Amino acid sequence: MADLPFELGSGLDEQLARILDVEGKIPRAIEALGPVEGRDVVVVDGSAGIRARQLETLGARVTVVESTGPTAFAAPAASADVVVGLWSAFRAAGSDEIAKAARLLRPGGRLLIVHDYGRDDVAKLREPGAEGAWAYREDPFLGSGFKIRVVHCWWTFPSVDEARTFLEAAFGAMGRAVADRLTRPRLSYNVAVYHRTLGEEPA
Repeated sequence: MADLPFELGSGLDEQLARILDVEGKIPRAIEALGPVEGRDVVVVDGSAGIRARQLETLGARVTVVESTGPTAFAAPAASADVVVGLWSAFRAAGSDEIAKAARLLRPGGRLLIVHDYGRDDVAKLREPGAEGAWAYREDPFLGSGFKIRVVHCWWTFPSVDEARTFLEAAFGAMGRAVADRLTRPRLSYNVAVYHRTLGEEPA
């Protein structure tokens, strides 16, 4: 799971892909922080292809790798200008995944890590403390040389009734509680894009 912040199954993943960030703010933020246009980009755990296709539309030459298993980060050294991790990868700032990403990057390459920031409607669909706990002073990424851009997005539904149907089917009692408070067919959703240049800039 990487293209989406939740792995729901039973066809609900496809529904979430349709309603998440219909304005395209996430790929635009990645372009602004990369950039990715005309560059070699490695997407980590993007096997479903939704985000990879968005970056290709922006002009990136995309390679997809996995973060785990025998072929983890299986791309040539110094083959990428940008490495993008989406939700499931880079769960800790000091992880060996960052060293593996650094191996893939050319001098001055950019590492962009997408995680949920929290403090939004979507956070109410998770167990307390499950996500968004980094967005405070003790944030491990900010303490390890990363900067952050918070992207204010939406889960946008055709109607309030369709939002209620989806939320209850996908999240059970928590989804029902969120749906009961809806007055408009969307949920606020804040995404953190942590970004850092790895390696020395070319002379």
